[in-house]
Amino acid sequence: MKNKFSLRRRVNNMNLVRFRFWFQIAAFAFIVYGGYIGLDFGNKLPTFACVYNAEGTGGKCYVGMLQHDLKHPIDMFMGYAGYAFLISLAMFAVWFWVLNKGWCGFVCPLGTMQDWLSALRRKTKIRYSEYSWANRGKIKSIKYILLLLLLLLPVMIANSVLGIPKLPNGLSMPFCDICPGRMLIPAFTGNFNQFYIDFSSKTDTVMTTLGMMIVGLFLVGSFVKKRFFCYFCPMAALQYVFSKPALLKLYKDGSKCTRCGDCYRACDMDILEIADDVTSKNLVTEDCTLCLKCVAACPEEGCLEANFAGLTVFESTKEGFILRMAMDQNKETHVH
Repeated sequence: MKNKFSLRRRVNNMNLVRFRFWFQIAAFAFIVYGGYIGLDFGNKLPTFACVYNAEGTGGKCYVGMLQHDLKHPIDMFMGYAGYAFLISLAMFAVWFWVLNKGWCGFVCPLGTMQDWLSALRRKTKIRYSEYSWANRGKIKSIKYILLLLLLLLPVMIANSVLGIPKLPNGLSMPFCDICPGRMLIPAFTGNFNQFYIDFSSKTDTVMTTLGMMIVGLFLVGSFVKKRFFCYFCPMAALQYVFSKPALLKLYKDGSKCTRCGDCYRACDMDILEIADDVTSKNLVTEDCTLCLKCVAACPEEGCLEANFAGLTVFESTKEGFILRMAMDQNKETHVH
């Protein structure tokens, strides 16, 4: 029993920044370079493991598979194609339920790249930008619009919908064409072949040009705004649909909350509910990446906790808060 409480105390007092940094490095290595050592986690992963990183990838993103599965005539979904689609979706859900939105905060290569760009910005002492409250509500809807297009456009290639003629094959993988991961992830293995504009058709020209523009926007935006791309990510929208039954959750005991705002200030996604909502127990929102920075920043005993399958795995404590504050102060002292 003593060892159990000793382990829990060590976890609650840990340096979350350091733990998360090394976890992200390991996840990045498995996903981007795992293929070189024979790792293959399949093609249903709920994170951006790019199929265009052909030799290096240790798994493949489900968004690519989803677009492929939807590019069939409607009548095929009444048979084998329909069963295959449901099985693929179920496998994606099972993978996702293990970490919930923690796939975004701890595993996603694009999320990790954004964190590296934020770290570079801090090194240069450039102030990061924020979205106005008036714009945040509008921004939230963009990820769902992208998800809808991602689902609808492949269907409209093989089917005439509402009398609209079938779309060209150049739109069979619409999100992959514009996803920054298509170019950036293979680049980490020395493959820059995806940095191009395809002039073979008008559709391909438009989509690949958009892709190049979005990569530039990703790099600049992620430098000046923490987790810039995550606000628009259709994978985040798809994940949120399946988040309720997930094993990893973020719980809050509102009776212990003083609304000090430390959790909100620590949040890369500027989620105000984490500080203001004292009635909801489960605080995983559509924008939450389950990075657990809010738990580490909370000074109230047991107010916030990461819970896995009913077991508390990391919770806010006064001792942990004080120790992490001391770590931050020491770090600033060494920097100056």
